[in-house]
Amino acid sequence: MTTEPEDGMEPIAVVGLAGRVPGAATMAEFWRNQRDGVESVTRFSTRQLVDAGWPAEMVTHPDYVPAAAVVGDADQFDAEFFGYTAQQAELSDPQQRLFVECVWHALEDTGHDPSRFDGAVGVYAGCFANKYLPLNLLANARFRRSLAAFSARPYNDKDFLATRAAYLCNLRGPAMTVQTACSTSLVAIHLACQALLGHECDMALAGAVALPIPLIGGYPLVAGGIFARDGHCRPFDAAAGGTIPGYGVTVVALRRLSDALADGDHIRAVIRGTAVNNDGSTKFGFSAPNMQAQAEVIATAHAVAGVPSETIGYVEAHGTGTPLGDPIEVAGLTKAFDTRERGFCALGSVKANVGHLDAAAGAVGFARAVLALEHGEIPPSINFETPNPALVLDRTPFYVPTTVRPWPRGATPRRAGVSAFGVGGTNAHVVLEEAPARPDVVPARGTQVLVLSARTGKALAAAAGNLAGHLDRHEDVDIADVAYTLQAGRSGFPVRRHLVCRDRTEAVAALHTLAGSASATGVVPARQVVFVFPGSGSCHPDAAAEIYRDEPVFAEQVDRCAELARPRLGYDLRRLLFPSTVDGPDDPGGGAAAAFALQWSLARLWQSWGVEPAAMIGVGDGEYVAACLAGVLDLADAVDLTIAGAGIRSRADAGGVPELPAAEFAGEVAGYELKPPQVPYISGVTGTWIGPEEAVEPTYWARHLRGPDRFADGLRELAGERGRILLELGPGTVLPEAVARQGITELVALSALPPADAGRSGPAHLLDTVGRLWQSTVDINWDAVHGTARPRRVSLPGYPFQRRRYWIGPDTGSYEPLGLKEASWTSRSLPS
Repeated sequence: MTTEPEDGMEPIAVVGLAGRVPGAATMAEFWRNQRDGVESVTRFSTRQLVDAGWPAEMVTHPDYVPAAAVVGDADQFDAEFFGYTAQQAELSDPQQRLFVECVWHALEDTGHDPSRFDGAVGVYAGCFANKYLPLNLLANARFRRSLAAFSARPYNDKDFLATRAAYLCNLRGPAMTVQTACSTSLVAIHLACQALLGHECDMALAGAVALPIPLIGGYPLVAGGIFARDGHCRPFDAAAGGTIPGYGVTVVALRRLSDALADGDHIRAVIRGTAVNNDGSTKFGFSAPNMQAQAEVIATAHAVAGVPSETIGYVEAHGTGTPLGDPIEVAGLTKAFDTRERGFCALGSVKANVGHLDAAAGAVGFARAVLALEHGEIPPSINFETPNPALVLDRTPFYVPTTVRPWPRGATPRRAGVSAFGVGGTNAHVVLEEAPARPDVVPARGTQVLVLSARTGKALAAAAGNLAGHLDRHEDVDIADVAYTLQAGRSGFPVRRHLVCRDRTEAVAALHTLAGSASATGVVPARQVVFVFPGSGSCHPDAAAEIYRDEPVFAEQVDRCAELARPRLGYDLRRLLFPSTVDGPDDPGGGAAAAFALQWSLARLWQSWGVEPAAMIGVGDGEYVAACLAGVLDLADAVDLTIAGAGIRSRADAGGVPELPAAEFAGEVAGYELKPPQVPYISGVTGTWIGPEEAVEPTYWARHLRGPDRFADGLRELAGERGRILLELGPGTVLPEAVARQGITELVALSALPPADAGRSGPAHLLDTVGRLWQSTVDINWDAVHGTARPRRVSLPGYPFQRRRYWIGPDTGSYEPLGLKEASWTSRSLPS
């Protein structure tokens, strides 16, 4: 598919999906239920309903149906995660609490961390009527007498639903509440698309939430009402008698298609066109549907999308399963499709499975259609046996599938329509299309680092377990995509862990181990990273051969040093670094130059990954690398100085007369252009911070050449400030021993390369160090770490919220719903 239709309007990509709906805590569970034809309706006992607060005389009435599609634990919330006090959580409408958790999960599903997202994120949302404030809070005397009563409105009123989510998730695009009754969430999706097309934001979240008070319950049968007597919703069936109440929340995340493609987003589907209109007054009554208006909104959406109706293979209908509404809806669809073709388009309604989610109904239907496109399957319509004869289905483009059906690609991409019609007449329709094929990716490195974080150890253990289960179920997942999504698409919390793995099997095993360690605690943040250059005594052959092969930045810098050293050495120093096949010469100058090249190149690699040293220290001629990185010497002079110094030291050691070589060295240094350091580093001569005058004085470097090294003193100087983490740019043989020998417990020592006898590959050790730095809250440029490879963002399990109950109930412990004094709610009690 192209990214732009002929009329130039850019499609909108669906890049995130989250929800808690009846029978499903995640969208993956929701899709399994849809595919398997599960009816997620709960039938409550009288005891359950009375315990929830319903009057016994109501729930035992013959015209009361004790059934609804509800979500569990809707009275619970992770207050700590969102920075709520217990009192604030208790004040808040459960709808606001449920909605913001879902917004967070939708953001995570995009694979973008909102704090690092380059653009504005908008929120368009609505909700069911707030009943928590009048039925719970105001029915509680303790609450009414408290000062909290004066601050309850922002935690309850629908006006603050979207803005509260934007505040808690730090989203800076437009945030507005949308209320159009049953079409609320689909209208919110329409408005979100318009905002993206108008560049009012760069990502938009749209959806709605609906929760009742009490959180469980059935419904009374009211004459002329829309609810079914038997507790089953049967869209398009001859036995259809209405819908049933459903509750939950669904949020979708949207981006302009070009942006989503450029960022490697997980595109679940594409929106090709949307439309909204209203019935006006040409209908039986305010709450009645209007066939003509429904046909017009659908036809308009088709026109905006620029697609023939014959290419649409599935319609997720409003589908309330009422004897009046279903025939009107099918007639409107038939008029809008305006084709002679018959029986080619499947017709379904999620309300048969999860009931009517009121304000959230359009979004959950939208999610069902998106998932059908993504999985290439049309879900079955349950509770359907015989078509309602008033539909005259055989004269329409539609059929009702009763089993799951494969949805193969044809001459055109798979396409679907979604409808939502609100009481009062606001109608919405969306035309969806399958996602474009994902482009081929550059092969990733063979080893990956997975990072996980949470606010508590228990949450981190749960996250590890959830991810292990996800990887177990998805054998085709690319571990590089998983790693990148966790690295770039998740917020970093105080409790952090990482693991290095080569494939999915290793990852699952390590994650299961991590999931069993629920006692994980927070980390002490590293305020400064200190580069440590161990000098020429620490280099061993082939220490970085695999890194030279795998990391272009490192290889480029090694090659650069080799070319600079060649005129003075007369050979290629890479023969000393990578001598697996060719023995290198026994040359002190060459060995020192090779060590310099190794340490310099590792430093530049780490800098390319976003790790900048706050300070540096070198052992012996390792200080030349520090001086070069600090800008005292340019690279060519530093390489030259390293070779010259090694030669002078070698001759002095052989002759035992150090004074003349030192003077000779000072003269050589005087020929270089020296500049004051731009990054502080410890002097090997004094064991403390080098001064700008010292660094540019040739005699300092002469003293450095032959004087005793004060590395131990330098470590003690570094230990004077907490929060420093030392990174040895070598094989990890110098620093840990020195720290242990000096008994300096305040310093954390890491190494860029494994020791020669470590039995671990260089890349695996390097990535483990990346993970350990990240674990100490050091910022990493993950895009740079992946280099030329461009992993894709994938859908992974969301944050495992650690919920507990926050609830203020009425003093009486029970509710008195309207109409309780009537002898019956049915037409039998109504005046003729």
